[in-house]
Amino acid sequence: MDWTALRNEFPVTRRWKFFDHAAVAPLTARAQKALVDWAADIAKNGLVHEKQWLQRVEETRGLAAKLIGADPLDIAFIKNTSEGIGIVAEGFRWKAGDNMVTAAEEYPANIYPWMNLRDRGVEVRRVPSQGNRLEIADLRAAMDNRTRLVSLSSVEFSSGFRNDLTTVGSLCRERGAYFFVDAIQSLGVMPLDVRQTPIDFLAADGHKWMLGPEGAGFFFIRRELIDLLHPVGIGWNSVQGARDSARIDFQLKPHAGRWESGTLNVAGITALGASLGLLHQIGLEEVGDRVEQLTDYLCEQTQRKGLGVFSSRRHADKSGIVSLVVSGAEPQCIKRSCREAGVIINHRAGRVRVSPHCYNTHEEIDELLALLQEGSQGR
Repeated sequence: MDWTALRNEFPVTRRWKFFDHAAVAPLTARAQKALVDWAADIAKNGLVHEKQWLQRVEETRGLAAKLIGADPLDIAFIKNTSEGIGIVAEGFRWKAGDNMVTAAEEYPANIYPWMNLRDRGVEVRRVPSQGNRLEIADLRAAMDNRTRLVSLSSVEFSSGFRNDLTTVGSLCRERGAYFFVDAIQSLGVMPLDVRQTPIDFLAADGHKWMLGPEGAGFFFIRRELIDLLHPVGIGWNSVQGARDSARIDFQLKPHAGRWESGTLNVAGITALGASLGLLHQIGLEEVGDRVEQLTDYLCEQTQRKGLGVFSSRRHADKSGIVSLVVSGAEPQCIKRSCREAGVIINHRAGRVRVSPHCYNTHEEIDELLALLQEGSQGR
């Protein structure tokens, strides 16, 4: 793969060294064009070409399904990860005394929807990490015969720890619990196949590693579990024959489409599809290998310069997120000084967070490391 040529697909490279894909990623040139094309067409023609744009939505559904090895009918478009989590949290048929298990260090989107169930008698059990890792044994110990569901991120947003989804999913099967995955910090750079990994529900917005705009993501549910959830957020588009507005016939779609309650974010979904098309064109394994190479290089050079790597870099644990310990300066000050120098990073939990994508280069990492070293020396 000619990674240098690929940089032409990313307008952000003309001004910035961008290492913050774990927050909000820059759009690809293809996604930008899709948004502009949609806006121009709607401005000039209104809904005359609606069929064409709805076809683009279905093409994106296919690309999203391909990303995780799913059937397109098991994919519903959502506006963000929180919406997908809410579909399960609010729709699950809980009983007072039930509990669910999650990680203590989860992003709030994967904590608050479950905490909101306290009035229904559902206990939230938050399992703390041991240093930079979430241990399977600790998850197992938190579960009992009233554990109905485990919800984890594929990659923890602060530490960059990559959860072993296969092992956790298998544990849930053994205990008779369901498994929800917040996949926003991995989809686009880490291959996932729900035919092989025992995941029951999954949600992810597209504005991080999938390089799409905010407000366009997708939700996955195993077909056999459709009736397990009470349908929430139902609207005109949730039923079979949704386009026949003159007929009222409350027959919900027998697949994930029942949760697409109304008019979709056609522009955002189309733009997401453009970026997914690029990622599939490169090849997800190639993308993942490239990100691993870049983060390995970052960690090796960081340690050579006397700086600290907090993230676990065991082969099975590592991800596109690297959490660094830079002594001698506050992380927010380092973030600010890097931005002034044209380098975009972030900070979480009192540490510097670096999250490169496949189009970044070793030379950009060298420039970042020079800035971090300056920051650690108080210059």
